[in-house]
Amino acid sequence: MTTPGPRSRGVVPGLFLAALLVWAAWPWLPFARGAAAPPTIVFYGFSILADVMQDGIFPAFQKRLAAEGGGPVEFISSFGGSGTVTNQVIMGVPAELVLLSLESDADRLADAGVVAPGSWRSLPHAGVVNLTPFIILVRPENPRGIRDFADLARSGTRIVHPDPLTSGGANWAIVAEYGAGLRGEPGGAPAAEALLAGVWKNVVAQASSARAARTQFEQGFGDALITYEQEAVYDRGRGRLQADIVYPKRTILSEHTLVVVDRNVPPAQRPLVDRFARFLWTEEAQRIFVRYGFRSVDDALNEGHPEFGAIEDPFRIADFGGWRKARKEIVDAVWKQRVMKQEASR
Repeated sequence: MTTPGPRSRGVVPGLFLAALLVWAAWPWLPFARGAAAPPTIVFYGFSILADVMQDGIFPAFQKRLAAEGGGPVEFISSFGGSGTVTNQVIMGVPAELVLLSLESDADRLADAGVVAPGSWRSLPHAGVVNLTPFIILVRPENPRGIRDFADLARSGTRIVHPDPLTSGGANWAIVAEYGAGLRGEPGGAPAAEALLAGVWKNVVAQASSARAARTQFEQGFGDALITYEQEAVYDRGRGRLQADIVYPKRTILSEHTLVVVDRNVPPAQRPLVDRFARFLWTEEAQRIFVRYGFRSVDDALNEGHPEFGAIEDPFRIADFGGWRKARKEIVDAVWKQRVMKQEASR
């Protein structure tokens, strides 16, 4: 066997050192700088958007952009409870586009000086990208016979609910519960507050987002979960739903608001960010939302989809004067100041 001489023993360390120097200097080499990284869009959204955005919308936009000669684009995304996402943006995360569960979170961004008041309303459909009604998930074959929100107020019913302090879905659910009582027979404010109180008397578990509350329910907590139709429809279509869907007679259609955080958008990035924002309202994108269980803002695209259940008396946040008024008069004055204080005193 031949023993390496002194010269050959020095070759390997020398090559390693040279490779290390090239690796360290690579970003500053002229030919390396010529291969610029593709532009990146930073997108934040509320919890149930993760699948449709990452698996549906982002790839579709990238494909369309490439087909039109626009070059590659990458996405950085983050998803969580709408209130949590709003707090993150206020605290300074570099989100360029934010899709929130409810407009009152957009108002919070405006109140904090992050965006101009009402700036999202200049977008198509006043910034509303998609919709989904609030429904009730129950255990398979519905052993407790739950048919409507009123049944959730029965003694012994255990409810899983997202947390209104962090979840946009939870705030929609509160208005759905209150509105169902308000619009019922005989209805009126006393009936609305009574139904809301009856539901919250039976809440046994809360979670930071609608997605997290769904996880709790799937782990065996509670008899019922109040949540978005979207997740249930999407999972049922893929054989993953281990629950039955109950459509209340009266419930709210949630509306999800896109906000452009102008201060985080570099001038060179503006055309690309605006182009992606507009893409969300194209027929292609709206059909993707429908495929993932959201209802389109274009009613014609929802037709022919029997997976979307019928609701006898659907209502909207505009029926309560919009989110600023509904938050003040329903979420704060009724739920927080009366219902929850009453529960705390029990």
